[in-house]
Amino acid sequence: MKIGTRIKPAARAGVVAAAVIGSLAATVAPAGAAPARPYGTVVTPAGLSIREYPSTDSSVTGGLGYRAQVGLRCKVRAQNIDGNTLWYQLRSSGDWVTARYVDNTGFVPYCKDV
Repeated sequence: MKIGTRIKPAARAGVVAAAVIGSLAATVAPAGAAPARPYGTVVTPAGLSIREYPSTDSSVTGGLGYRAQVGLRCKVRAQNIDGNTLWYQLRSSGDWVTARYVDNTGFVPYCKDV
């Protein structure tokens, strides 16, 4: 297309829609695909509570079902859950899950500013 050529409104809308759809495709993984590493997979059939802080005394902010996969930002040592003191901070929300019931894939660094 030459510079200065006018684009009809309907065509302009199509160009904008294509750009938006293209940018969404770059940020959303295909169905069934694992999140970017590091990520964790819930390994307890009962599912797992997501908490505001790394403690069972903290408020529950959500939950994850069996075999759910979630991106992990970092880990800390906190409350002991069945012999495991690690908790993972979720990349998406900043909330926490106990590592006792999560099988991680990829290297999860320790949190620096928590």
